[in-house]
Amino acid sequence: MAGATAPTLNAASGSAAPFPEWLEVVAIRGGAGMAALAVGAIFLAATGHDPWRAYREMMIGALGSSFAIEQTMIKAIPLMLTGLGVALAFTMGLWNIGAEGQLVAGALAASWLALTASLPALVMLPSLILLGAAGGAAWAFIPAVLKAFVGVNEIISTLMLNYIALLWVDYMVFGSWADPTAFSFPYSRPFPPQAHFPVLVGDIHIGLVFALIAAVLLAGLLQRTHWGYEIRTIGASLPAARYAGMRVRRNVLLVMAASGALAGLAGVGEVSGVIHRIQQGISPGYGFTAIIIAWVARLNPWAVVLVAVLFAALLNGGFVIQTVGVPAAIAYMIQALVLFLVLASEHLLRRVRRRRALSRTRAALEVRR
Repeated sequence: MAGATAPTLNAASGSAAPFPEWLEVVAIRGGAGMAALAVGAIFLAATGHDPWRAYREMMIGALGSSFAIEQTMIKAIPLMLTGLGVALAFTMGLWNIGAEGQLVAGALAASWLALTASLPALVMLPSLILLGAAGGAAWAFIPAVLKAFVGVNEIISTLMLNYIALLWVDYMVFGSWADPTAFSFPYSRPFPPQAHFPVLVGDIHIGLVFALIAAVLLAGLLQRTHWGYEIRTIGASLPAARYAGMRVRRNVLLVMAASGALAGLAGVGEVSGVIHRIQQGISPGYGFTAIIIAWVARLNPWAVVLVAVLFAALLNGGFVIQTVGVPAAIAYMIQALVLFLVLASEHLLRRVRRRRALSRTRAALEVRR
């Protein structure tokens, strides 16, 4: 009809969507989260636990007091930074599974400076940040070089480097960095006060500011710069990027280094802002959880920040529910369920959108006839 308003087209499929695409995405992720909680509740009930009580205690432990909120935000900081780093690499189609090792490498680099140098706070703190980011970047640069020049699969190389970094921590905390007063526990000597991060509120350290700044910069980089366009183009179609003359090898090196630097900064926050030393097990798997966060957030930097807070609440609540006899592993199980259900629902959504596009194309052809 001549005066009719044209339907809004879905950007992904080219078809008219019954409601906005962003609402579909939110509904999918919200539904996946609710479904994961429902499956977790079934598991809890099947193992003799009260799901309502467990979830209530988890919520109270994560957000039920000012102390709980502080602890949740402290855990959210490394999840934000590693999640942003992973999202950057994934956007370019680089499967960086090594954020855990890059976090540890950044922590090791910062610890070396804190334990061996005597500097004033105005010099020490910026140096810790720069050295930690450089440590994470250098650790990510190894698989980047192997990928760019030899073609080694980065999934394997980044994964294996995680364990090497963790073993380096063991070597140092049982060796030259060992605390002589720790009775052979795997702790380094405490950091001097000038190597402690300033706190914002309670125990929440300045790493939160760094994470939010990183999200702003990453969002601007990906959406408003020529380099961001190259990153997105290479991730969407490598042959097209090469045909357009984009320097893929250089971008592999730069993006992996930037991804590792963000993870390394998370490591600095843990040793300088939380435990004020380096120790065995400084990360409870933040780098691996970051992979789930990046996927659930659809590689969107702003969504990474929000999802990181939610997963931090889940982790913090998981520790608390042990007091009522529920294993903390339930939190990790729910994380895995969220990822599985998000991926499954997105596959279903793609099929629905393809069918919607096909039906509208057929309808358009029938009208022309």
